[in-house]
Amino acid sequence: MPLYKTIQPNSQTTVKIWKITESFDDLMAPLDLKENSLERVLGMKSELHQRGFLSVRHILRDFGYTDQDLYYDDRGKPHLKDGKHISITHSFTFSGVIISTSEVGIDIEKQRHKIAIIARKFVHYEFNYLFETDVDYIKKLTVIWGIKESLYKLFATPGMLFREHFLVIPFMLKDGETVAWIDYQDKKYRYNTHFLEFEGFSCAFVIT
Repeated sequence: MPLYKTIQPNSQTTVKIWKITESFDDLMAPLDLKENSLERVLGMKSELHQRGFLSVRHILRDFGYTDQDLYYDDRGKPHLKDGKHISITHSFTFSGVIISTSEVGIDIEKQRHKIAIIARKFVHYEFNYLFETDVDYIKKLTVIWGIKESLYKLFATPGMLFREHFLVIPFMLKDGETVAWIDYQDKKYRYNTHFLEFEGFSCAFVIT
């Protein structure tokens, strides 16, 4: 399938989302992967993960990049050789990439009721405005997780904990944006965050 959605939150930042409907072979055929990328994808046990990995390379092509333009640092954070900032995500049948001149993070999550079971592992302050009886409780939890995951990807600092160090201020799903804070080692950082939903999935992204 062609690109599913393109979002441009500002003139220097673009988000592209891909719906993964192609087979492994169809995704692989037009790509020229680096040797370590090929080894990585062939070593994946799940075809769903393989297709997610390959679909990200197709999004890169849509941006005008190749697999050769992408590399990872020792913390696992992706980078582009031209110096632009990138973040990558894939979940089940969707993948996404955000590229910007500023530091960024992105996450896509399937909206599932089991997130309520683990809510206390990543939610603390947010329980001040979250209510289990809210019809949108699962969707809001998924957005909060996505925002915190995006922040974690952006900051890429071992030791950070979603529950203790990340804070998402109250939001309405219809607004599609809110503010989040990182409070870590006596320093506070403020971020503008964005989110949207489609076909039972939530996507969140953060821009510095």
